This record gives sequence, C-alpha cells and structure tokens, in this order.
Amino acid sequence: MSKVVLVCALLVVAALLGWWWQTRSGRFRAAEPTAAPLGRGAAADAGAVTTPAREILTSADLVAPLGRRATFVQLSSEVCAACVSTRRVLGALASEHPGVVHVEIDAADRLDLVRRFSVLRTPTTLVLDHDGVVVGRMTGGTDRRQALTALESCPDVAPAR
Repeated sequence: MSKVVLVCALLVVAALLGWWWQTRSGRFRAAEPTAAPLGRGAAADAGAVTTPAREILTSADLVAPLGRRATFVQLSSEVCAACVSTRRVLGALASEHPGVVHVEIDAADRLDLVRRFSVLRTPTTLVLDHDGVVVGRMTGGTDRRQALTALESCPDVAPAR
C-alpha cells in the first residue's frame, strides 16, 4: 500500500513540475536594469548615485543590421526541436511587421553571448529595441502570442538615426 501512495505522490509532483515548466516556456520577461554608477573615479563611486543601465547589442555584435522597431535575437542549437518552431514564428512576425528583424545565432558559435546573457537553454530569444537595448527575453519554444507580447514592449516608431 505504501508503494502505491509513493508512486501516486511522485506522479503528482512530476505533473506539477511539468505544468510549471510549460507555463514558463516561451514567456516574455522584461529585462531588469542593472545599477550603473554616475560620475567618474573612486570619489564618485563612494557617493554611489546610480542610474538604471541596460545591456546593449550592436549590429557589429550580431553581424546583422538592427530593426528600426525591434530585433529578435534567437540563440539556438543544432539539436533543438523548439528552435525550429521558434524560428518559424519569429521569421513570420518579422516579415509581417515593418522594422522588425529576426536574427538566429548558433549558441555554440557565440559562447561570448551565451555567457554574457547567462543562456542555459535553447532557444533563448533576446528582444532588442531600435537602439539595440535588450528590453527582455524569452526562454524555450515561443508561440505567436508570446512573440507579439514581446513586440509590444518595443516602441512603434524609432527616432531617426
């Protein structure tokens, strides 16, 4: 009898973990700014007036142009089934929305970006605004609704460059 209870308990725990994992997959999470000190030198650091700073990726970092509205930077791997469906979703969105660009990067080829953005799972998609500022990220397979939610975090009109 105790073995049956143990198996049932393990099944319930596994189902809850699976449900939790599924709800987090592909969901857009806005980037949290990091504190960057204003001013120069040790004296300025001692006073520690800080301002929010965000990660920035340039077209040189990506070896591709940034979108006038937004850029989806998808970090993928060869053996990733969810990467294929995410590529389709983001590619379609980029073709439908002017100023939106989708760039796919093989994570194995760009370990510098993997480390810099603490990528633990593929696909991981970084969402950049028109200036290359990382405004958020999606981890795991992404569907159209989730990608549109991420796109809403970027302004419709970019300032002139």
